[in-house]
Amino acid sequence: MANNPKTISRDLLRWYRKSHRNLPWRHTHDPYKIWISEVMLQQTTVPTVVAYYERWIKIFPKVKTLAQAPLQKILKAWQGLGYYQRAKNLHKAAQIIATEYQGKLPATLRQLEQLPGFGPYTAGAVASIAFDLPYPIIDANIRRVAMRLLEIVGYADPSHDNKIRAFLQKIIPKKNAGTFNQALMELGALVCRNREPLCLRCPIKTHCHAYEKGTQEIIPQPKKRIIKDLNAAVGILRRNGKYFIQRRPSTGLLADLWEFPGGKIEKGEEPQEALRRELKEELDIEITSAKHLMNVRHFYTQFRVNLHVFECELRSYPELNEYRKWSSLYDLQRYPMPSGSAKIVDKLIADIM
Repeated sequence: MANNPKTISRDLLRWYRKSHRNLPWRHTHDPYKIWISEVMLQQTTVPTVVAYYERWIKIFPKVKTLAQAPLQKILKAWQGLGYYQRAKNLHKAAQIIATEYQGKLPATLRQLEQLPGFGPYTAGAVASIAFDLPYPIIDANIRRVAMRLLEIVGYADPSHDNKIRAFLQKIIPKKNAGTFNQALMELGALVCRNREPLCLRCPIKTHCHAYEKGTQEIIPQPKKRIIKDLNAAVGILRRNGKYFIQRRPSTGLLADLWEFPGGKIEKGEEPQEALRRELKEELDIEITSAKHLMNVRHFYTQFRVNLHVFECELRSYPELNEYRKWSSLYDLQRYPMPSGSAKIVDKLIADIM
């Protein structure tokens, strides 16, 4: 079976023009908006991104708007998308674009690759989709499609990307490169799915070695994801109608986000015991009583977190600084928070309505 470059790209583009989903970022040629959509779509599903993208563009319609915004406002707009370093890199890159490129994204791959957060995928996606430059890109969908076309056996990981990239460079058209890249991603999302691929609907099945040999269901090989369970104790501290929150460090997991105090429950500890220990270690305060309010569960990529939430009475109050604040219940909604803490705020508000 021959992989004819012209035939593959022709058949794929013809299918895409008839079958692609109607998504908001596909109605613009603005490089800024294309950039935002591509970053949001990394590690996030399309249905989730649509609402975030539309809201983001209303809040930050241009590069300069984003560049001038405070980081906390940006993190709040990103809240719930996860991988918050993406939002921080958007902010840093926007500031560079605003000062060095007059608010317009540079139109060469080399210049794009110099910006924060522009790895090979993001730089190639913006270069091809926004500027129609013939650079192939590899995401999870494209990697799966290529592995089946070439019948590459193994896990869908970057170890195969050199071979995949060489193949893509042969079949990507010189014109409509961005549409071609989007078509490959769309094919992987809608037809060449991870499980139960719809091969009979595939516009390029005659070029697929896995389809020819019937190995498409086992390529790529499934990789079992290990999810760790974490239990944490969280304290709700109140004073004169306000709630205590603290900001996480500027580096590490969930950096710069605000949360209620508490921490991990160690093996053999009871939740209340863990909470007393954490508040003493973090804030040098002691609890006189702790009443269980709720449990909140949240899923991260590799963790399943169960938060045991307690309303606390204190012997003394924590000292305040730029990382510690008392806030009214409704003002808590202004602060960017991890999803677990945001769920606690929503529940507290719902309980008084």
